[in-house]
Amino acid sequence: MERKKFLKNSFLGITTVLTGASLSGDNKKRNNPGVDDCSVSPGETKGPFPTKTPAEMVKSNITSDRKGIALLINLTVIDKTNNCKPVPGAPVDIWHCDKDGNYSEYGNHPMQKNDLTSAHFLRGRQTTDEHGRVSFLSIYPGWYNGRAPHIHLEIFDKNGRSLLVTQVAFPEEVSRKVYSSTFYSSRGQADTPNDRDNVFADSLSEQMGTITGNMTDGFTLSSTIVVRS
Repeated sequence: MERKKFLKNSFLGITTVLTGASLSGDNKKRNNPGVDDCSVSPGETKGPFPTKTPAEMVKSNITSDRKGIALLINLTVIDKTNNCKPVPGAPVDIWHCDKDGNYSEYGNHPMQKNDLTSAHFLRGRQTTDEHGRVSFLSIYPGWYNGRAPHIHLEIFDKNGRSLLVTQVAFPEEVSRKVYSSTFYSSRGQADTPNDRDNVFADSLSEQMGTITGNMTDGFTLSSTIVVRS
């Protein structure tokens, strides 16, 4: 299925059968960076809302019942220790907030009053293919006080050892457009720019994702994550 149709169908809420081929199609067009581009991605905290039972969240479509502009997340994992070659068979966990800045699995928290402890949206786990690639279908994340828009990632080796916890940032010009749209406008614009975010301020160039797409058909976020095995 073409990316445009794939995103648009998902955006409209049409049930679509998700396959590894359709999810990873865009990634096949990308080249892995060479050794000169290969520095280990910044390690970050899991934050206050990590997934409680990641092994139970094995799915590629993490949207659940959340509404928003479709986002296809394409990640490539490479290993600094192994001459920056792709890492196959690596479980990758992802989690982020919804359009209103809320995380599933939490509630009655100093940073989130809404009780969503029984929900599991916008969380998932997939395993990298032979090219170190993994993809998730989601929605463009919202924001919450004190943080720029972001997604959380944790990469493991085949034995379940955590290799890296990191975060990916979004270009502000894209976020501004998204937050002016129908689904997001009630929240207004993010209160914290990337360069004043306490996570990204010192490493923004290393954690900025690449965005393609548009407001009608949805966006694709692409990022290469460098780990050390």
